[in-house]
Amino acid sequence: MQRFRQTDPDSSTSQARAKSAESRRNADFARLGAERAASTALSMKWAALHEAADVVSTLAGAKAEQQRPEVRNFPAIMRDTGGLRYELAQQGVEDLAAVMEAGLAALLAVSTRGRSPAPAALALWQEFIAARTALLTLIPPLIPPAGDRRRP
Repeated sequence: MQRFRQTDPDSSTSQARAKSAESRRNADFARLGAERAASTALSMKWAALHEAADVVSTLAGAKAEQQRPEVRNFPAIMRDTGGLRYELAQQGVEDLAAVMEAGLAALLAVSTRGRSPAPAALALWQEFIAARTALLTLIPPLIPPAGDRRRP
């Protein structure tokens, strides 16, 4: 007795659907991995910016700053916010890093010439604070849960 393999016309459609679903899952995993890497990069740059700013504030003779929670958590807040605000935050941090890199190079050049970097460091410190303050405005306002009618 010979067995004949019965072909189901829907089986090729099912296989195509399964492959398509698998491709979408793989694309989603790749996208999530890229987002996680971008978020980590933002966190690392944000931390490096603040380390550089600490050096600049010391050179400027400014008082050491205690980081507020919104400053410390800015990268995570922006990652959770997503969308255009997150993209603007990434670009803003990149821009601020470029300013700080050039500024630190200039402060080093002034120092090697035997001059005090304090006035230039103070200007760079103020520029850093202004730019960071602008970036922090990207944090969306906190909306109290419905039914919470307490006054701030």
